Amino acid sequence: MKDLFERPSGFDAAILVSVDFGDTDYEESLDELRQLSLSAGLAIRGTIQGKRSAPDAKLFIGSGKADELKQMMHASESNIAVFNHDLSPSQQRNLERMLEARVVDRTGLILDIFSQRAQSHEGKLQVELAQLEHLSTRLVRGWTHLERQKGGIGVRGGPGETQLELDRRMLRIRVRQLREKLIKLKAQRNMQRKSRKRSNVMTVSLVGYTNAGKSTVFNRLTKADIYVADQLFATLDTTTHKVFIEGCGSTVLSDTVGFIKHLPHALVEAFSATLEEAAQADMLLHIVDTASTNRDEQIAQVNKVLLEIGAANVPQILVHNQIDRVGLAPAVGRDEYGRIISIHVSAKTGEGLDLLRLAMTEHNQYLQKLSTEESAFV
Repeated sequence: MKDLFERPSGFDAAILVSVDFGDTDYEESLDELRQLSLSAGLAIRGTIQGKRSAPDAKLFIGSGKADELKQMMHASESNIAVFNHDLSPSQQRNLERMLEARVVDRTGLILDIFSQRAQSHEGKLQVELAQLEHLSTRLVRGWTHLERQKGGIGVRGGPGETQLELDRRMLRIRVRQLREKLIKLKAQRNMQRKSRKRSNVMTVSLVGYTNAGKSTVFNRLTKADIYVADQLFATLDTTTHKVFIEGCGSTVLSDTVGFIKHLPHALVEAFSATLEEAAQADMLLHIVDTASTNRDEQIAQVNKVLLEIGAANVPQILVHNQIDRVGLAPAVGRDEYGRIISIHVSAKTGEGLDLLRLAMTEHNQYLQKLSTEESAFV
């Protein structure tokens, strides 16, 4: 699958474009766009900002701002304009014609990062499917490379079939192939999950906003060495490890993909098989960046995606990570029934991780009690 940016040497400079429509989190959203752009490997040469009550139907930012953007891109020798919004196919095409440069919206940017980071076979299939479905509405030409992929599709247009129609037909065939492969992988994953259930092993999934420290917590608990970096979407592929926890026994931990505000629906759908690890888990550890000034909004965004994937009712513990950055001490919060519902930890220093293990142990004991009561009732 081609990168959305097609980065030849010396052509990775970008201008960011963000419009304030009166949203309360505008500054946080713009800062997130900067982080996403850097994560995608782009060099940021400038930012165009403006205020509008509604998007312009033709150019999204209006002709005046579009002229300003074109001048800035020419002066900075930038060839990519990155928008902090989702553009309609016609808006994207109109902007590209006017700017004579590549235009990428927020969804396209996130998809590009995913295409760079996916490592596993399943992850690559999921990302390619999401890219194709996002770009299908933006298809103008340029998809003939699909027939040159290994195991080519092998279709040829009839005498009266235009190139665009042929490209669209090849794209639909490729999407169907990807869906069939992912269905098979999903079936395999379900068999593995049922095997774990039969062996009475507790399953715990780590979820959270991107860059909250999930992978660091996972490494601490499992003594694994999965990739960790201070960037958005540092890791994508779900990693599963079995670990022995005192008082809990064998426990399967899964580190899932990080969430983000306006996570593209195409990605949520494509990664549904992977995200089912969270929906089918016995317990969720919701990792939160305590040092973030926007943590409440991030918690809400994660819970929104959990609701979408059917994981809203899975028991959840809020793990307030990075307490070393804000000077807090390890602590536990309990509900009116005495169950742990929140923990303050530092995955970096290891402080509070004993409380995290205690929470998993207590939850496992609760599950065992429920299982015993159900058996007695039967």
